[in-house]
This record gives sequence, structure tokens and C-alpha cells, in this order.
Amino acid sequence: MTAVIETRGLTKRFRGGQLAVDRLDLAVPAGSVFGFLGPNGSGKTTTIRMLMGLIDPTAGSATLLGRPMPRAARAVLPEVGTLIEGPALYGFLTGRDNLVRYDSADPTADPRTRRTRVAEALDRVGLTAAGGKRAKAYSLGMKQRLGLAAALLQPRRLLVLDEPTNGLDPQGMREIRTLVRELAADGTTVFLSSHLLDEIEQVCTHAAVMAQGRLITQGSVADLAAGARGRLAVTTPDPGEAARVLKKLGVTEVTVAEDRVSGEPPAGEVELADLNAALVQAGVRVRSFGIERASLEDAFVALTGEGFDVAG
Repeated sequence: MTAVIETRGLTKRFRGGQLAVDRLDLAVPAGSVFGFLGPNGSGKTTTIRMLMGLIDPTAGSATLLGRPMPRAARAVLPEVGTLIEGPALYGFLTGRDNLVRYDSADPTADPRTRRTRVAEALDRVGLTAAGGKRAKAYSLGMKQRLGLAAALLQPRRLLVLDEPTNGLDPQGMREIRTLVRELAADGTTVFLSSHLLDEIEQVCTHAAVMAQGRLITQGSVADLAAGARGRLAVTTPDPGEAARVLKKLGVTEVTVAEDRVSGEPPAGEVELADLNAALVQAGVRVRSFGIERASLEDAFVALTGEGFDVAG
């Protein structure tokens, strides 16, 4: 697939020597929902700011929609909707009037259809009833929704969202995930930065993993998860004895939760059938036994040796 976003050796070193992004090679396929994944401070927002032409890279190059950035920013950015580090709002204006201001600043926007498009954008993010309220009275989640509405005032080939569910309750997070899927189905490529593994796994088709400014891996979400080993899971009314036996046989990171015991299968030649047989021989009553499908969290831990927020 054609790359909508592509970087080669993209690097940003700030004054004082801090290396925020280190030689990033990124390729975002057209039509994908691409998760840009990493802990807070891993270089995600700095990368997005370079992609949008808000800051200059120290080295390397970036293209958006096949055009070099920031040189082609004036031609490219009207086709890109963005929500970066939260929306900039006029607190004394209503949500609706904030969108009118945003739209008025867009030289490609048709003023004759402005009110209609503003109403449609408010409706799409669930803010129709609050459109007449002043923005300073909005909660953090409502401000995030309004920022999304601003990004959706015009049809976009690319939508870049930096932590779009920040401040939202679980219902709001589900609604934003649904909206992202709808946009992708309409042909918009969505580049979604997040530190929430669960969010990326639920909504994204592709992902890249960042840690300490460097790209660890990228590819389809299914392939990334498939590259990690799943955990051994045993359901038994004898969890304590099961945990003891499994540890003795080389299973590591054993956890017990009520009647469920899980852990990392031993490396080497140990057969799962032998583990099961050992449990039975020790008198453990096994109700279920098997390897769970690896998740994106498992893949991240395997790649980086660390974890971070999964559900927020």
C-alpha cells in the first residue's frame, strides 16, 4: 500500500542535548488506522509536531501525502485534520462559535456551508446539546470532543490524533473508537498516538512501537501480537498447588487469581502435554489448560522488557 506518512532517519535533538526522536523510519499505509504507541515521553508528540511542520527536525526527512514536510505544508495541511496536545479554544466563545472561528481560518472552506458543516461536526462527536455552552465550562473530555469536531469540519485524507481519548470516560472512549472506525471506512487514513495498549489493539489495523525516542517495531497489529508468545493459563480449584508445580517445572512469572493460574511457558523442549500430565500426577484437578492468544501488551513487554498503562 502507498505510504501516507513516511519518515527516513527523522531525528530531533533539543537544546541541551536531549535526544527526543532518534533516526525514525516510519511508513503509514494509506487507508490504515495506524497506532503510534509508546509510554509518555517516548517521542510520540515530538514526532507528530515534526510531521505537521510545527518544529524542524535536526536530521532526516518526512513526507505527508507524498509531499515533503515542512516545505509543502501550505499545500498538504488543508487535507490533514489534527488534534495535537489538546485543542486550543477560546474560553469565552461557545463550542459552536469556536468551530466557526476554526472554519473561517481555513482558506479552502466554503462560507456558504459553514453553519451546516459546524452542526454536522458537533453532532458527529456528540456535542450538539452543548454547542451553545461557553468552552470554558467544558470538561476535559468535552474539549477533546470539540477538538475532534474541528478536525472533522472538512473531508480529510489524513487525520492525526494525539491521545484523542484523553479525559474521556469509558463511554466516551468507546464512542471515539467507533468514530475512528467510521472515518477509516470512509477512506480516511487515521494516525492515532496513544499510550493505551488496549485502545490501540481495539481500533488499529497497524501500529508502531516507540521507546525512549527510538522505533522498536512496526507492522500490522495482528503480526505484532503473533510475534509474541502467549501465556500458559490453567483453570483449577487447586490454584496454590498448580502454581507450585508449574514453577518447579520452569514456568515463570506465575500469577494466581482465584481459580486461574497463568505464567510464561518454559523455553526449550518441555512439552505442554508434559506440564499438564505433571499437574494431574500431583493431584491438581485441571478444568482447562492451554496457551492464550498473545496480546499487543505481550508483544510490547517482549520487545521492550517493560510495560505501561493498558487501560488508562
